[in-house]
Amino acid sequence: MKHHVAEMPDNDTAPDDARTPEAVPVPASLVPHLSETAVLLDIDGTLLDLAPTPREVWVPPGLAQTLKRLHERTGGALALVSGRSLNDIDLIFAPDLFPAVGGHGAEMRLQTDNEAVAAHAPPMDKELKRRLAAIAKLSPGILLEDKGYSLALHYRLAPQAEKAIYEAVSLIRAELPNAPIEVLPGKSVCEIKHSGFTKASGVRELMTHEPFKGRRPFFIGDDVTDETVFAIMPDFNGLSFSVGRRATGVAGHFDAPSDVREFLAHLLDDERNVALS
Repeated sequence: MKHHVAEMPDNDTAPDDARTPEAVPVPASLVPHLSETAVLLDIDGTLLDLAPTPREVWVPPGLAQTLKRLHERTGGALALVSGRSLNDIDLIFAPDLFPAVGGHGAEMRLQTDNEAVAAHAPPMDKELKRRLAAIAKLSPGILLEDKGYSLALHYRLAPQAEKAIYEAVSLIRAELPNAPIEVLPGKSVCEIKHSGFTKASGVRELMTHEPFKGRRPFFIGDDVTDETVFAIMPDFNGLSFSVGRRATGVAGHFDAPSDVREFLAHLLDDERNVALS
């Protein structure tokens, strides 16, 4: 039986510059004045350092204050763009709330005082979700995360199970060829979601609403799922930056989330210096 092996990350064939990025500083001068900018930021691996499990991530001191100041300086045009649900995002940054695109484009909150809305995203079939969830029993250390609109199988604690996970997912897809699902390989995670939405579709929708509409966006992301957003930034005359690797089509890249946090803080400092000059 033919499996979708191409969906499995192939670390052995990745280009050298994707595995060992050189330090390429991203000058703040690339970014237009914050009053004209929409700031779009992935969370895990971009703003926050990756952790052994999704629940173990933490917000470093000063980051929430930086985000709140950027939200204010951009007139509210700052949004977190994540595969996590909006509820999960809010728990991570509690008590602070930020505009966000969650669930890989399935959910959206345009303003902090607005209710979240589903962005035309149908829920995953319950029986299909049950079958996919059973894959977590393949090995101790595989962690199942039900995001509502998607299902993630984390194997950071069981790296030896990577091949078995993707083979099991491929088998289910072969048995259900008409199931409208998409497999998203990530950093020690295999995520399965409905094929009708992506981070890019969520960002496109976001950019049609105030205060994001008409602004020049810049997006920072680290993983394969962020590449759909990298690809659409030219449609908005926007910029994109990758983290931890040199992705195709980006204006530059950061080595680590700590560099992203420093860059965002410097954006605020540069704007203050301009105002005082």
